[in-house]
Amino acid sequence: MAWNQITLYATQALAEKLSDFLHDLGAVAVTLKEGGAEEILEPLPGETPLWCDTQVVGLFEDDLEINQIVTMLKQLCSEFSFPKYKVEAVADQDWERAWLKDFQPMQFGEKLWIVPSAYEPVDTAAINIFLDPGLAFGTGTHATTSLCLKWLDKHNALSKDVIDYGCGSGILAIAAAKLGANRVYAVDIDPQAVVATNVNANNNGVAANIETYLVDEFDEKAADLLLANILANPLMELAESFSQLLKPEAPIVLSGILHEQAEDVLQVYKQWFDMDEPEQQDGWVMLSGKKASK
Repeated sequence: MAWNQITLYATQALAEKLSDFLHDLGAVAVTLKEGGAEEILEPLPGETPLWCDTQVVGLFEDDLEINQIVTMLKQLCSEFSFPKYKVEAVADQDWERAWLKDFQPMQFGEKLWIVPSAYEPVDTAAINIFLDPGLAFGTGTHATTSLCLKWLDKHNALSKDVIDYGCGSGILAIAAAKLGANRVYAVDIDPQAVVATNVNANNNGVAANIETYLVDEFDEKAADLLLANILANPLMELAESFSQLLKPEAPIVLSGILHEQAEDVLQVYKQWFDMDEPEQQDGWVMLSGKKASK
């Protein structure tokens, strides 16, 4: 089967509305893509990432009259100026797997690998995490996640109780479990993240070691390690709470911090933690340290 594709060049304010309209008109798939050179920042759990300039791409079956769809779309958009667009015919392909051309096995540190389900492990003796893009953000491709995975690869999680706060897809929780953690508490504000973490944990054979919680359901734990890959402002707000979740001298790993935010976050955490030197990748910073013993 051939397909027709409409690409609309929209502002962030219109992108979600256009996406809804395309779905209403019968699009079998709608995707949002970067419209310019702007880099998308890692969103909060549950948020949909959008660029200021966004391509809204709708895919339609070939037997639908595409010019009529454009006419109806313009009518739906009568309250605002209709954006620039293009229509093109697209050859058939396996749409569910089309993203795989950009997502291949990736190594983090010496022994951790993220492997999409369509691939065989590069190193069968390594610790392989099988993960596809899905409901929740986080596949290891973003610098914030990469920094945390590299930290886990270098440090001992064996027999530890670990908290993954802002678990997203569950990638850090699964990595900790596969590295020998006794129990991992995966926590998020987004129900979809909890679902994704459970599915991915089951696919990786570590569901028995991972407990998932929404934030409001999570009771205080005395953990041996806390990982939090979220954003700078919530990290600063949660600093004292995180200190109460950790045993004395237990390590903490913080990510989702832009370079210019790192010093502010560091100063907040120094009230409760002995902090190490920041680590950087692609303009993002990871902070780590240990809970103060006193």
